[in-house]
Amino acid sequence: MPNYDTIIFIYTMKRKTDDPVFANILMERDQGHGTRQKLFLDIEKELEGIPLVTFFTSFNFPVGIEHTDADMMEDVLKKLDLSKGLALMINSPGGDGLSSERIINICKNYSGTGEFIVIIPGKAKSAATMVCFGASKIYMSKTSELGPIDPQIRLKKGDSFMYLALYNIIKSYENLLKDANTTSGNIQPYLQQLSNYDAREIEEFRREMDLTKDVAIRALSKVMMKGKSDEDILESIKVFLTPETTKSHGRSIFSQEAISCGLQIVEIDLRSRLWKLVYELYVRTNQFTTYQVAKCIESKDYSFVAAGQNN
Repeated sequence: MPNYDTIIFIYTMKRKTDDPVFANILMERDQGHGTRQKLFLDIEKELEGIPLVTFFTSFNFPVGIEHTDADMMEDVLKKLDLSKGLALMINSPGGDGLSSERIINICKNYSGTGEFIVIIPGKAKSAATMVCFGASKIYMSKTSELGPIDPQIRLKKGDSFMYLALYNIIKSYENLLKDANTTSGNIQPYLQQLSNYDAREIEEFRREMDLTKDVAIRALSKVMMKGKSDEDILESIKVFLTPETTKSHGRSIFSQEAISCGLQIVEIDLRSRLWKLVYELYVRTNQFTTYQVAKCIESKDYSFVAAGQNN
């Protein structure tokens, strides 16, 4: 389980120009909500009045997207006028795929248009990429990153941990099984290696792989790839589903590759006013979730956070 304090709170803060200097300095130092409020307003103007909500989970604290985040998201969205739709800015290393499905459902149902757009200011990896699959459009610059969504398992090796792709575990098991069944020589080396696998675990890993595919297909088929068959969607997003091309779960998938997969990408010009505003909000909120809190969901008036520990 993630090691962080679930100290969750929601508050409003109106920053005033006549606030004491010391209060302003503390606000800037700690990257308080008030330091970001004007950026929300300015970005919403660039988006023609579509309300903006940010969803950041820390790359520093040991946390990921989980079911409580969907509850946090709903608590913020229910307080907003979303008649013009919803823009979700997301920055996260990932987490639980089923939680991503819940977040998609919440965003779509609270949005007055029945759809939402996502903005990627930095990295939306793994389960965060899955949230993006549920949007109608993905706004990203040439420096923004999506990532593979293939499930991983964490294994303890001595004093540290390593992550293995379920796809690779299944593939190695199936290759060994095939070689054992077709060899005309000594079968014992294959049987010894196969003894390291549990067939029940392999079936569970296959189920996890199928679940990830199902969540991705359902999300994409509703809006972004509406009208395409499940088989066509799977073929289109193959680069996201297996490590055969990316080689690593942490590998970046940039805008041009995402476009080639059939995703509805809106490229933000790096020299545009919109990107300047998005990037500043990203830097400020990323700083906040790197050193102050583990998670942060915000609008221009509300900030909902979970404080973290890094031990």
